[in-house]
Amino acid sequence: MFGWLRRKHSLFARGDVVTLVAMSPGESGVIVDVRGGRRMEERLAALGVRSGKRIKKVSSMLLRGPITIEVDRSQVAIGFHTAARILVDVSVK
Repeated sequence: MFGWLRRKHSLFARGDVVTLVAMSPGESGVIVDVRGGRRMEERLAALGVRSGKRIKKVSSMLLRGPITIEVDRSQVAIGFHTAARILVDVSVK
């Protein structure tokens, strides 16, 4: 439906790897990489967001608002720019 959004926010096109921002609400996949500094990676790891984990996008707000995700049966909200740095393989079911 919003193919232009998926292309715009995917950092590279390799298979079905997209950023968390480009995913549709309800879509899930496995985290491939977190593209950020050490502090951001540590903060996300404390929330359970790290490579190899299954993640589900629950909802997102308009105009670059926070994005709600589900990891390990807990829901957290992260900022738009942080979500744009999380790469997810959506082909893994």
